[in-house]
Amino acid sequence: MLASLCLTVSGIGTGSAGAETLIINSYGGPYEDIIRERIIEPFEKRFGIDVVYDAVGSAQQDYAKIKATKGQPGFDLVVMTASQSLQGCKDGLLEKLTPASIPNLNVLQSDLAAVAGPCGAVHEVQYLSLLYRTDKLATEPVSWSALLEPELKKRVILPTFQNIMAVYLLEMMSVTNGGDLIDNVGPGFDAMAKVSAQSVGFEQSSAILESYLREGSVWAMPFWNGRAQLMVDEGLPVDYVRPKEGTIPLVATLNVPVGAANKEAARKFIDFFLEKSSQEAWVAGYRVGSARSDISVPDELKDRQLARGSDDEPLHLPDLLRLQEKLPEWAERWERDVVPNAR
Repeated sequence: MLASLCLTVSGIGTGSAGAETLIINSYGGPYEDIIRERIIEPFEKRFGIDVVYDAVGSAQQDYAKIKATKGQPGFDLVVMTASQSLQGCKDGLLEKLTPASIPNLNVLQSDLAAVAGPCGAVHEVQYLSLLYRTDKLATEPVSWSALLEPELKKRVILPTFQNIMAVYLLEMMSVTNGGDLIDNVGPGFDAMAKVSAQSVGFEQSSAILESYLREGSVWAMPFWNGRAQLMVDEGLPVDYVRPKEGTIPLVATLNVPVGAANKEAARKFIDFFLEKSSQEAWVAGYRVGSARSDISVPDELKDRQLARGSDDEPLHLPDLLRLQEKLPEWAERWERDVVPNAR
């Protein structure tokens, strides 16, 4: 999410006096543009509910705010990931969502819905990819270890640890170098210290991260596949791969804090977002995957999405509750052992 201090309001001047309001905390950049056009505006038109869009903070920061305010963060609906969804349910800070009030929860694939737990509605699925400049690298990278190639010296940009992308990259570098996803991540930290030395530094925002690749000062970086596909669609000299060691899926969720002021409007929005037509519009627009199996996916995306259940495509699924518990310890180690090497 963009660390913007501005609230942008959709529908001011068009809603009726005294109209119901829904405050949504989510991402900025292309995400905001696409969700406004394909989800928020149609939702406002159908229900007459004015949406205030708050693009402030990362998923981790948003959950920290929910926790600090005991479930009353000032927004009604938040976009996070399955990690925060599970933790928030465990902490009793997020509403449990049921098909009784959100019927479209019933149509989500059960295994993906289970990843997010009872407090999260899965509205999209992405994965960590390796994004690179096709006009700068002689060959397509095939391994996460490609980030250590001499030709990429000071040609890599990395996410900050507040971005879950950094956590997943750490775990994949651990697996690539003989470690695992949770209990033995030492090889990952060792590898990330070396990748950090290859980098030009760290950025939290996806929009800022991608700007380095756009301008050509950076030639490779980890990135979510949906955002990477948007860059490919623009005709930029970039492409992305799922390295041979596999990847980790990003299960994105819609969540309602227990102290939200407009819970009914939030539930309406979730159900609307999970409708077949809304999911098709979202997948086509943001270039991501869906937890619905009955939607039509654009042909150009079918081979770029995860082939779930395929033995040929390693898919790593960390224990997200245990991962959430490890994050404070890992964050300290990241700042101590990884970040200084970029200087």
